[in-house]
This record gives sequence, C-alpha cells and structure tokens, in this order.
Amino acid sequence: MKDILQGFVVAFSMYSKIPMPRITWTKKNMKYCMCFFPLIGLVIGGLMYGWFRLALWADFGVLFRTAVLILIPVAVTGGIHLDGFLDTADALSSYKSQEEKLEILKDSHAGAFAIIMGISYFVLAFGVYSEMTEEKLKVLALGFMLSRAFSGLGLVSLKKAKNSGLLYTFADAAANRRVGIVMGGYILAAVGGMLWIDRICGGVAAVLAFASFLWYRHMSYSKFGGITGDLAGCFVQTAELVMALGIILV
Repeated sequence: MKDILQGFVVAFSMYSKIPMPRITWTKKNMKYCMCFFPLIGLVIGGLMYGWFRLALWADFGVLFRTAVLILIPVAVTGGIHLDGFLDTADALSSYKSQEEKLEILKDSHAGAFAIIMGISYFVLAFGVYSEMTEEKLKVLALGFMLSRAFSGLGLVSLKKAKNSGLLYTFADAAANRRVGIVMGGYILAAVGGMLWIDRICGGVAAVLAFASFLWYRHMSYSKFGGITGDLAGCFVQTAELVMALGIILV
C-alpha cells in the first residue's frame, strides 16, 4: 500500500505542478505510478468545468473565459506535454534522418517551426473553446482523462525509440500487464461517461481519441522508430485539441 501511495505522488509530481510530498523515486514506487496518470486529466477537466460555471455565474466575457480555459491545462501540467508537442513539431519539420530527428527532440532550443506550431495551436484552441458550451465541456472534461489513459497504454505496449530517457525509465519500471489493464479500465470508464453525458458528442470524441492514438503509433514508428516522452506529450496535446474540435463541430 505504501508503494502504491508513493506511486500516486510520483505520478502527480512528474506530470503536474500540483504540490506533493517530497519522496525518493525508486523502481519499486514507480511500478504503478502510471496507474494514476489519467487522474491528472480528471483534475484538469474538473477545473475547466468549474471555471466555466464560475465564468457564466460571474457573467465574464467570452474572451476572458476562453483565455483561462485554454491555460488551465498548461498551469496544471506545467506545460510538460506542450513541450513535447513543440519539440515534435521541430523534429517533423526538419525532414532529416531518423537519428537526427531524435537528436532534435533532445535539443532544449526552440526552432522556428516549434514557435509557428505553438502559436497555431493556441489560436485554434482559442477559437474552439470560444464555441464550447457547458454540456459539450462535460464530455471534453472526461477527454483529458481519456487522452492520458491512451498515453499510458502506449507507454507499456508500444515500441520505444531508444533505451534511455524519461519515458523509457517509467516504462522499464512499470508493471506492464497490470498497468495496461488499469489503462483499459480508465478508457472504458471515460468513454462510458462521455457516451452517458452525450451519446453523439461522446462517440465522436472517443473515435477521435482512438484515431489520434493510431496516428501517434504510425507517426512514431515511421518517423522515429518508436515512441519517446516528447512524442507522448505531442499525442496528448493533439488528441485533446482534436477531441475538442470534433465536439464543437457536431
């Protein structure tokens, strides 16, 4: 039980900025830490829905309401997935060899394409979230858990591009079979909840999340030879925006 509770702390310490007790990370307490990764998405979804309700109650303008909505995930995660999205944009835009692309992912400097894609991402996100209604946001709130559940499933089931780095460390420590089963449970729970809230919007979001996961696998294998932490972050950001876009277009 102690290792499981410490796994919760490790997951939230790594993938969020939510204050957690300071503990030493060991292979033992990292074994099940990915089981708690999707809960960070549930926190994000809850905060976004709570802010939306507050903004309606306070009669805030749509511009202010939308600006805070799209910044809540960044504030909670510290931008860790956004960093992966930007690094991936740089690597994919380089048209270099597989090895050189992997080197670009490790480069701490932001290239021109990262800046262009980052700006484009937030402009599109602002437009999408400005069209969001309360009922549609209820569906999307569970989508933040769904994207992380798929990401966790990928960590224990997809081929790794290299045998080093943060993602490999977490994957190497994880109890793959049990973590995979837990991720499957999260996916079923998230999709079931989304369908219960709105059958059409929930179905569209679930299909788009799965399609994003297939794209993530194909892109990672064909361009990088496997997944990395940056590519996983890119998937999370992409899946969440694609789900939001699909929901508001229904």
